[in-house]
Amino acid sequence: MADYDLVVVGGGPGGYVAAIRAAQLGLKTALVEKEHLGGICLNWGCIPTKALLRSAEVYRLMKHADSFGLSAQDIKFDLQKIVQRSRDVSGQLTKGIAHLMKKNKITVIDGFGKLNGAGKLQIEAKDGKKTDITAKNIILATGARARTIPGLEADGKLIWTYREAMLPDVMPKSLLVVGSGAIGIEFASFYHTLGADVTVVEVMDRIMPVEDAEISGLARKQLEKQGMKIQVSTNVKALKKGDNNVTVVLEAGGKTQEITVDRVILAVGIVGNVENIGLETTKAKVEKTHVVVNEWSETAEKGVYAIGDLAGAPWLAHKASHEGVICVEKIAGVKDVHPLKTEQIPGCTYCHPQVASVGLTEAKAKEQGYQVKVGRFPFMGNGKAIALGEAEGLVKTIFDAKTGQLLGAHMIGTEVTELIQGYAVAMSLETTEAELMHTVFPHPTLSEMMHESVLDAYGRAIHM
Repeated sequence: MADYDLVVVGGGPGGYVAAIRAAQLGLKTALVEKEHLGGICLNWGCIPTKALLRSAEVYRLMKHADSFGLSAQDIKFDLQKIVQRSRDVSGQLTKGIAHLMKKNKITVIDGFGKLNGAGKLQIEAKDGKKTDITAKNIILATGARARTIPGLEADGKLIWTYREAMLPDVMPKSLLVVGSGAIGIEFASFYHTLGADVTVVEVMDRIMPVEDAEISGLARKQLEKQGMKIQVSTNVKALKKGDNNVTVVLEAGGKTQEITVDRVILAVGIVGNVENIGLETTKAKVEKTHVVVNEWSETAEKGVYAIGDLAGAPWLAHKASHEGVICVEKIAGVKDVHPLKTEQIPGCTYCHPQVASVGLTEAKAKEQGYQVKVGRFPFMGNGKAIALGEAEGLVKTIFDAKTGQLLGAHMIGTEVTELIQGYAVAMSLETTEAELMHTVFPHPTLSEMMHESVLDAYGRAIHM
C-alpha cells in the first residue's frame, strides 16, 4: 500500500490548490514544500507586488489631491514601511494557506521533494535528514525562477531580480529595467511613481510584446507621457558595476550607447525548476527547462504529473491553479473533466495604466484566417472613468465576422484587470455578439465600455 493517494511537490498556487481539490475528492493527500506555503506568487510575486503598487497608486493620487478638490501638503513616503506592508500582506496570506491545509486534513511535509523512481519520493529536511514516502500519484509543481543571461547576472546589490526589487534597501534615483513584460513594466511603474528616473529596455520592437499591438502602443504612449524612458529593439551588451552604480552598454540599430544608473532590474523571463527533482529516475522529458506534459498534465511516466510554470507557458498563477484542479479531477475519475483552453486564460499587468487581455490579438486572429470585426471604446466616453479622474484608456473587442464569436478582448486603463473576467466568462460560454449586445450593463460603471466596444464592432455604439 502506498503512503498516499497523491503527493504534491511544491506549495505554490498550482500545488496547494491541487492538494485541496484532491482532499475534497477523498484522496489521502500530502504536500511537500521546502520553504513557504503559497510559493513565489504569495511570497515573492503576484501578491506582494500588488501591495507595493497599491502604495504607489495612493501616493500618486495624493500628489493630485487638488484635482479632486482636496488638499494635501508635504506628501512623502517611507520606503521601508511600504516594503513592510507588502511583506505583512504576504505573511497574512501564507498563514491562510496553512489554515486551509489543516482544514482539509492535508499532510504538509517540510523539506525538498525529489523523485526516486515511479511512485517514490525522497524528502530532505532542512537538517539534512532524508526520508522516503510512496504515492500512487505525484504532481510536480516546483515552479520557476528568474531567467539569467550569461554576462548579465544579478548580484543582489546593484543588479536586481524581482526579489531584490521587492526588498529595496534604498530608493534608487535612477533605474534601468531590462524587459517589458508584466514583471518589468510593473516594477518600472512602481519605482517611477515614487520618483525614480526609469528607463525600460526591450529587445523586441514594442513593449508588452504579447499584448495586442494597438494596446501596446497606447501603453508606451501613456508611460512616456508620465516621463518614463522606453527603448525598443535594443540589446543590453554589458553591465559595468561601479561602487554604487551600473553603467549599461546598449546596442540598437548597430549603434551603442552607455547609460549610468543607480540600479538595474532584470526581468527577462523565467526558467522551470527542473533540476535536482529526480526526473532522471523516470521517463519524464524536459524541453527548454519545462517538463513535457499532455492536456491532462501527464508526463511520459505513468502516475507522474507536472503543472504550473514547471509545465510551461502561460506563466500565470491562475493557469497553475486551474491546471491543478483539472489534473486532480482526472486522477480521481471525475466525469466531464475538460482540458484547459490556454487561449481563454486572461492576462493582467498592474502598471498605471493597467493592461488586461484574453483571447486572440487582432493580428493573431487575422493570421489564423478569421475575417474580423473590431470594436473600440475610449475611456473618455465613459462617465464613471471621467468621474474617477481616469479618462485615459481603451476597450477593444475582436469578433469573427462570420459567426459573431468573441475571439479576443484587450483593454488599457484603470481597473481593467477587474473588468477582463467578464469577457473571459463570455468566451467560456461561447457567447456571440448578440448575447453581449442584449446584456444589460449597470450605469454608471466602467463595465459599460465593454458593452459599447461590442456595439462599436457592429456599428451600433451609442456614446461615441
